[in-house]
Amino acid sequence: MALRVNGKVVTPTGVIRQGCVEISGDRITAVAEYPAKRDGHWIVPGFVDMHTHGGGGHTFTTGDADAARAAAAFHLRHGTTTLLASLVSSPFALMRDATAAFAPLVSEGVLAGVHFEGPYLSATRCGAQNPDYLRDPSTDELAELIELGAGAVRMVTLAPERAGALEAIKLLTSHAVVAAVGHTDATYDETRAAVAAGASVATHLFNGMRPLHHREPGPIVALLDAPNVVCELVADGVHLHDGILTFTTATAGPERVALITDAMAAAGMPDGEYELGGQAVTVADGVARLARDGAIAGSTLTMDAALRHAVDAGIPIADAVRMVATTPARAIGLGDRLGALQVGLRADLVVLDDELNVVRVMRGGSWLE
Repeated sequence: MALRVNGKVVTPTGVIRQGCVEISGDRITAVAEYPAKRDGHWIVPGFVDMHTHGGGGHTFTTGDADAARAAAAFHLRHGTTTLLASLVSSPFALMRDATAAFAPLVSEGVLAGVHFEGPYLSATRCGAQNPDYLRDPSTDELAELIELGAGAVRMVTLAPERAGALEAIKLLTSHAVVAAVGHTDATYDETRAAVAAGASVATHLFNGMRPLHHREPGPIVALLDAPNVVCELVADGVHLHDGILTFTTATAGPERVALITDAMAAAGMPDGEYELGGQAVTVADGVARLARDGAIAGSTLTMDAALRHAVDAGIPIADAVRMVATTPARAIGLGDRLGALQVGLRADLVVLDDELNVVRVMRGGSWLE
């Protein structure tokens, strides 16, 4: 028997104020108006977080499978039904061990893949990345990780100005791995060359990048101007001013902006002392910063909070929902399977109250207890 969920349904094309999502098994079988019944809740697709380092006191960055499972479970309770496990810059041995440890979780569906944010990044723009581990891209290392992961490696962030970066981008994209540009001091032309080579994501645009200048637009303008590049934004009011959030959304459109958490283990936890990539992090008033220099060190954000923040900033709810689900799903190559309330896609959905707080979460046709 089909299951029906009624309410204000947010679809890829807009909002059905009195609608219904019908589910059979793990698939969406119908999305339609249903004026005879309305419960007042918002029905939105499950959130897709393409950039998160942990949460609920657990981290992805050490490559521990049990910690990864717990971090994914924490974010699932906040409506994130699909996520990438993001690591930070690390020795190759840890990258290899994490790939081997996380590959079974990808096969199981706990994770959608692994994202290596580094170590092929700019020392000048390293932010909270550990400078001791930064190095030029290695196609040998990447090829080994791709083979070891057997599909688990889904995205790699690198700085296009580093030696060997363009060759690395071409290798990644030839194996259906997303190449992202981030933590970079690249010029406008260097960034455009990376996009031409196949880079298709801007890792937390504005953060960890050479700033925009009217005589050297740098990576920000090059990435914003590239029609095939999806731009990540951290919508927490700390990483970006809300004016930048709305400006970027208006400039690139919700089909090219993906909201991310960039969360670390402290998400959902009290203020205090934490660790990220071998570096001490202090969380005060919910803001995570490196103890050594005060650099922003990820966030304590969850995707439901990111959605609320975007809507409060003035972004229409249909656009904001696209930015937390549909656009990131497409950016990491999963748009044909999930990320929208659309017939044939996996039945991942979140029920929200009028304040956009999570009421209930469904993943693959099953309600989360």
